[in-house]
Parts: sequence; structure tokens; C-alpha cells
Amino acid sequence: MKRLIQISLILLFCASAFATEIEGMRVWTGPEHTRAVFDLSDQTDYKLFELDNPPRVVIDLDDSKLTSSLTIKNNKDIKKVRFSTDKNRVRIVLDLQDDLKSKSFLLKPTGEYGHRLVVDLRSEHKPHVKTVAEVTRPNRDVIVAIDAGHGGEDPGAIGPSGTHEKNIVLNIAKQLAKKINAQKGMQALVIRTGDYYLKHRKRFEKARQNGADLFVSIHADAFHSAKVNGASVYVLNQRGASSEAAKWLAASENKSDQIGGVVIEDKKDVLSQVLYDLSQNAALEESHKAAKAVQASLKQVVKLHGKGFGQANFLVLKSPDVPSMLVETGYISNPGDEKKLQDPKHVDKLTRQIAQGIRNYFYQSPPPNTWIAAQASSVKNNKHVVQVGDTLSEIATRNGITMAELKSINNKSSNRLLVGEVLYLPN
Repeated sequence: MKRLIQISLILLFCASAFATEIEGMRVWTGPEHTRAVFDLSDQTDYKLFELDNPPRVVIDLDDSKLTSSLTIKNNKDIKKVRFSTDKNRVRIVLDLQDDLKSKSFLLKPTGEYGHRLVVDLRSEHKPHVKTVAEVTRPNRDVIVAIDAGHGGEDPGAIGPSGTHEKNIVLNIAKQLAKKINAQKGMQALVIRTGDYYLKHRKRFEKARQNGADLFVSIHADAFHSAKVNGASVYVLNQRGASSEAAKWLAASENKSDQIGGVVIEDKKDVLSQVLYDLSQNAALEESHKAAKAVQASLKQVVKLHGKGFGQANFLVLKSPDVPSMLVETGYISNPGDEKKLQDPKHVDKLTRQIAQGIRNYFYQSPPPNTWIAAQASSVKNNKHVVQVGDTLSEIATRNGITMAELKSINNKSSNRLLVGEVLYLPN
């Protein structure tokens, strides 16, 4: 009998010792869903079900124990979190503000995170998707989708002083959007508006659904050498990377879905992949034009990394029909760049040049039925052929515009003129 009691105690101790610990809870809220993430010491079995009147989500985790209190404040979707323990089972109840649908999955360790249980909550309403008539209406604005990388569970690169890339690039994206919206004929669409994660595919799909004419992904990555600094512009190349830095950055960025908490989906079937490749080839040509225009604009006032242009296999740039680029605004691993990316004056200068480059691209390659296309058409009917003794300032003054406007319209990065050169002028 004594031996039986000893064995029972040993089994009880082992069961307790090997119970999965629920170590904490984090909540990220976006415009379309709320994500609750539970940190676990190990993988475990769980059951999830929804209840009504009032709406709530119940999660039962077997062979588990709670090692941290779970709390939540001021969330638009989750009113309160409750929990209870029964032997080796933990029950967690999420009291909801409204009727929401839940989706859950377990994630294996990656990056700085261990095992996680993810619960996504979303309403059933679908976001507005622009119709063909809206996108093709005459004199419409061009739509520039601006996407701040990382977010939520995924902090991105972390600088020497602890700065998170996700916060730096969100600020830059919002400042760039203001400058885009200040341009007549242009409208910004900010893809990630707060501190939450969106999978790569969702980012460019949101741009496509809203009829974007250009997709700009904003980043501030790290490199294995803290000496590396400067801004760069990248486009997609599925065959390989143009440099060691491009390869490193693409590999780093493409891990974001795992860190941010995304279940990898099945690949496309063969026919879909062929159609996808065909349509993407056309977008790649425009991507190069747009990226080169932004690179040329940045080069005027911002230090570039090398030539400031590269190619790599970035997942977030794989929209089949929207020209796309990735702007590395600097290397957060470099103390100097980290400091500059937090300086409002530098961010203002940086975003002004990116916006200028985007504007230059659209005036050189305006999408049909846009206000810019109408302006570009009238501009190209009004020309000036450079003569001996002409200067940019004199030509600009004669036509009632600034030198900056004249250079922008003609995509010029310097004041140098060549005899016989054709300059386009606004009416």
C-alpha cells in the first residue's frame, strides 16, 4: 500500500512537472480583427468553442497550468478575460463586446517567441472593395498604397538603443501618406494603420482590392554589420538577389509571417501559377520605373547604401498586377541611422523625397483615366527646346513655375541643360 502511494505521488509530480505553462497573454487590435496570443511553455491540446447571450469564446487547455494572471483593458472587441483551473485543465473565457467569429491555431517556436496559441476574432462584415467603375472613372486620383512593415507580434529589427522597426516605419508611412495626399491627383492608402500584424499576402491584396496604382513597402532593417547605413530601394527578383545585403534583407523580411503568427497556406496550382507569372511580368517593368524614380529623388538629399537600388525575392512585393517597391529608409542596426529615423526633420526630408519620386514616376507613366494622365498629356503638348544660354531658372520664370516643379515634371536631378534637350512645360 505504501509503495502504491509512493508511485501515485511520483505520477502526480510528473504530471505537474510536465504540465504546459500558460505564461502570459498579449492582445493586438487592427481595423478588421483582434488577435489574442497566449505564450505557452510547450505545445498542448486545447478546445475552443463560442457561446451566445452574452457572446464569449471559451478555451480549454489540457495538462496545463497558469503561471501568470491574464488581464485586458480598453479593447474594442474583448470586454474582459476570465480564467479558472480544474486539476490539470485551464479554462480561459473571453467576454466579447459583440458577436464575433473566432479562428485559432498553434504556432511552433520561431525567433524570440516560443510556443503560442493564437485566437483571432473578427466580425463577418466585408470591407468595401472598389468596383471597376470606381477605378476606371475619368480624372480619378492615382492610389498609392503605403505599407509599414512588421507590427504586432513582429517588432521587426531592433536598434542598439532598443528602437523597434515596426514603430519607426509606421510613423514614416503616416508622414509619407500626408505628403502624398497633399499632391493634387494623388491619394494615399495606408495598409497598416496601427500596432498589429498583417500577413504578406493580405498586405498586397488590400492594395489590389482598393485599386492601388503603386504599392510601397516601408522598412528600416538590420544588417550583421553595424557599420552599414543608408537608404535603398528594392524591387522583386524571383531568381536571386542583386547583392549580399539584398539577399540578407529578403531572408529576414520573409520570416515575418512566421514571427507575426501566420499559418502558411498551400501554394497555387500549376495553371494559376502560370497566369500569375504572366501578369506579374508586366507589373515588374513598371516597378523598376517607379523604384528608379524614387532612388533618383532620394539621392539628391539622402545618403544611399551603395547605389541605393537592388533586387531580391521579397514576398511582400509579389502582387501580380500592382507595381511594387520596398524602401529601406535606413539600417536601424546602425546607431547613426537609428537616431536619424527618429528625428522629425530627417523623416520630413526623407518622406518628401520619396513622395517626389513617386510623383515623378506617375507623371512619366500616368495610369489611364487619371487626373495626372490628363495633366501629363497637356504638358507634353507644350515643349521648350533648350538653346545656347538657356538656364533652368530663366525657363521656369518665363513659364510661371518654380525650378523644382520644372525639374520634377522632367524627372531631372540636376540643373544642367544640354543644347537641343526637350523640356516639357505645363500650360
